[in-house]
Amino acid sequence: MNNMMEIGGHRAVIQFDPEIGMFRGEFLGLNGGADFYADSVSGLQQEGEASLRVFLEMCAEKGIDPVKHYSGRFVVRLPEEIHARAAEIAAARGVSLNRLVQDALAQVEAQL
Repeated sequence: MNNMMEIGGHRAVIQFDPEIGMFRGEFLGLNGGADFYADSVSGLQQEGEASLRVFLEMCAEKGIDPVKHYSGRFVVRLPEEIHARAAEIAAARGVSLNRLVQDALAQVEAQL
């Protein structure tokens, strides 16, 4: 199961690794890898703050923008039947297929 944690204004996905008996956090939306490990939530917070600080310092030293930027476009490959059904649902709702996907993603985000 994936969980989210916000540290220093950046979101991280948290997973439990049963092989090492620790939680692993990985920051999202950054221009490089910044992960951290701990055996407790408070430990994750501390290690995440340290990992993020080091990452941001390295980016500043190298003149790199630490935040990954997105174009706002992505391609989704679907089986023909699902594509057809999605187009029907969008038409029935009076919205574009693009709007249907945006609304579906917003519902998923609200559940996180």
